[in-house]
Amino acid sequence: MQELSLFFSTLFSSTLAEVASIAQYPFDANKRIFGWYLLGAVVLALPVYWQTSRSKSVQGLFRFLFPKQVYLSRSAGHDYALLVCNKLIKALLYAPLILTMVPVALMLSDTLEQSFGVLEPLTSNAVMVMGIFTVLLFLLDDASRYLLHLVLHKVPFLWAFHAVHHSAKVLTPFTIYRSHPVESYLYACRMALAQGCAVGIGYYLFGANLKMYDVLGANIFVFIFNVCGANLRHSHIWLSWGNRGEGWFISPAQHQVHHSIAIEHRDKNLGSALSIWDRLGGSLVKASEVDPATLKIGIHNDAGHQSLMGIYLSPFKQAWRAITTAKVVSRVVKTSSTQR
Repeated sequence: MQELSLFFSTLFSSTLAEVASIAQYPFDANKRIFGWYLLGAVVLALPVYWQTSRSKSVQGLFRFLFPKQVYLSRSAGHDYALLVCNKLIKALLYAPLILTMVPVALMLSDTLEQSFGVLEPLTSNAVMVMGIFTVLLFLLDDASRYLLHLVLHKVPFLWAFHAVHHSAKVLTPFTIYRSHPVESYLYACRMALAQGCAVGIGYYLFGANLKMYDVLGANIFVFIFNVCGANLRHSHIWLSWGNRGEGWFISPAQHQVHHSIAIEHRDKNLGSALSIWDRLGGSLVKASEVDPATLKIGIHNDAGHQSLMGIYLSPFKQAWRAITTAKVVSRVVKTSSTQR
């Protein structure tokens, strides 16, 4: 009885700690709503306000940045609630089941050694090692984000869970936290795989002394990406990098196109920071190809996402429907091929 009481006490305290950690997000450079990232978004929004607003004032700027119809909407309210509720679910249910970086790194480095033999470190130059490792971490992280995002869009039963994110009818910086726990779990495992692969390769090539260039604990490239308007991706503020820039980097406007209710935009601009993956996959749409005045955010058939309970439960129904439909189609195909 005492052990059971200790278990629940530990679980309760760890859950409280998880939820309380949300208060640290504005001070954590590894979180999207870190204070400097939000400030960077405001600075980049200033020219947009100046160009699009007739009367310029401090009050006008505030209303432009934080319109009530966006931040006080029901959709935004779901975003705020999901941030807290998903923290609780993670602490209570699946945190111990998430794949971690260390076993991935060890397995990959051991596999490389068995396949190609033990290498002497390629260089002992700390600057070179840090530079290569930092770039490797960033590229593997960004590429793996694109690949998982692509799978979430293309596999029907996984789309059922990712549709929660696309069901937002308005975009705010908190929309980044609008995700179903199933998707959050997949992204957590993705991060462990990407970082584990980077560490495993780095360890094999350079030995144990691996460090990255960071700013306040965040990869320097991730820090730059987040400062340069990452929070405007989920916002009402249309900011493009121009045709040339958007051939290399996903702009806030391009990501807003990705959230368009138009079916032809749904599977476009799947990249996170780099747009080269979309260029290779043929899914790149530049902001100049879309009229922002006609852009509407959301998805069709979003009846199951109108309540917090629906956001959590309806994806399971839709995923099951997608699986059973696929089975029926498979049987029909097999029957028709047999009859031939």
